[in-house]
Amino acid sequence: MADTADTRTPAQIEADIRRRRETLAETLDEIGVRVHPKTIVGDAKAKVASNIDHTLGRAYVGVNRAVSDVKARFVDEDGAPRLERVVPVALVVVGVVGLLAVGTRRRKG
Repeated sequence: MADTADTRTPAQIEADIRRRRETLAETLDEIGVRVHPKTIVGDAKAKVASNIDHTLGRAYVGVNRAVSDVKARFVDEDGAPRLERVVPVALVVVGVVGLLAVGTRRRKG
């Protein structure tokens, strides 16, 4: 078996103990910061904010895609309106607004 005798001097041993104490103190400080209520709350807030940002980003992409799809139905590749689709929709909108106006007048009169 190998000789396991400690060949360090007392000064070296004291220096090692001092270094280990400092390392242990740093580790305990880090643990204290991690388990501090403000740190825990801050981490939770950051996680919630990240999730909200992610959800809003996905919602934005979905809305943007829907708007692009609707626009593609009413505008051609050159940006010109597709009259065969715009005119019927415009007529329906005018008709609905007209019916609402007539219904409102009848209730008041």
